[in-house]
Amino acid sequence: MPRDERDLKQVQVEDNMRQALRTLPGVRVNVGGDGSGERLDIVLAGDDGDVLERTASALEPQLRQLRGIGNVTSSTALQRPEIQMRPDFARAAQLGITSQDIADTLRMATYGEYSSSLGKINLSQRQVDVRVRMDPLLRGDLDLINQLRVTGRDGQVALASLGDIRMGSGPAQISRLDRLRNITLSIELNGRSLGEVMAEASQLSVMQNLPAEVKLVEQGELQLMTELFGSFSLAMAIGVFCIYAVLVLLFHDFLQPATILSALPLSLGGALVALLVCNLSFSLPSVIGLLMLMGIVTKNSILLVEYAIMARRDYGLGRYEALVDACHKRARPILMTTIAMGAGMLPTAMGIGEDPSFRQPMAVVVIGGLLTSTLLSLLVVPVIFTYVDDALEWFKHRARVLTADAGSG
Repeated sequence: MPRDERDLKQVQVEDNMRQALRTLPGVRVNVGGDGSGERLDIVLAGDDGDVLERTASALEPQLRQLRGIGNVTSSTALQRPEIQMRPDFARAAQLGITSQDIADTLRMATYGEYSSSLGKINLSQRQVDVRVRMDPLLRGDLDLINQLRVTGRDGQVALASLGDIRMGSGPAQISRLDRLRNITLSIELNGRSLGEVMAEASQLSVMQNLPAEVKLVEQGELQLMTELFGSFSLAMAIGVFCIYAVLVLLFHDFLQPATILSALPLSLGGALVALLVCNLSFSLPSVIGLLMLMGIVTKNSILLVEYAIMARRDYGLGRYEALVDACHKRARPILMTTIAMGAGMLPTAMGIGEDPSFRQPMAVVVIGGLLTSTLLSLLVVPVIFTYVDDALEWFKHRARVLTADAGSG
């Protein structure tokens, strides 16, 4: 179907698919891809496997109650049937049988020897492993397994006399992270932001009262988001410093570049207000939008301040006349930049297009910051310019006075 004829967005279609397939018994359904911002992985790790599984089992139903999310799956949900034996260690010790002897007997009967120890048939061009084990039809017969013999100190002993053997189930695989067992609970975000869902999950009772043996480990996109926001302030500071250094080299002045950078706080306020009005969270795309905004807003201020300095230097205008002339003649290119950038990002900010959920916060931040900085820069930047110029004249006056005092002395 052509895109302009579609009635529903991708997020709505995925949610309808989940609702339609949720009634199928015994089926695990994953809707959506593995792209950025589509899934939140909550990783729990610990040494005690039983406590870890109980914690994950208690947390999973609480996560399902979060509003607006998709499916919640656990890495422990897949169980496979297995033969489980709980040895009587006191009885085995009396007979001189170790737990390793019991495990080797069960393994040889049901699985066979390890590949490294298997006998081999040498053919002309290859080797064939020889694996000896019980018939597949007999492996599920507990009576036959109970009769398997284990060699002890005083002869062979039946497995049935060494403990309790029963059919059970266990995890299909055991994952480890830094030598700790871990369980991953995956949440389909269904269009919601990762940080917002994680904040709500952190308020759940199980997350607030994790056992001492279990800890939360940040992995995947959650780890990337934490690292990003942790270094965001440093990145912004480095960016502002680099801009300031370039401006100092261009203007040969240490004070006037501060006038240009005064537009950055004006744009930041507009960007955050725009997110609040559009009911969007401060996420990774918002950070990217702020970094884009820094360059655009700085360029607009450069146009204004550079012309004011040039008018005073080349045309001999006074400070007030130079600022008025700069605002009058530089307003047009500043407005053209704002209109062009805003018009280009308006479809994304309005949610038009194929799944704009990731790019929409970035567009809203840029448009909101540009609007406020454009309106306020023509008012605030000239005022800051006058204060900085007064400070510069004061420093020059003090330098002349000190030089005159030093010469007369």
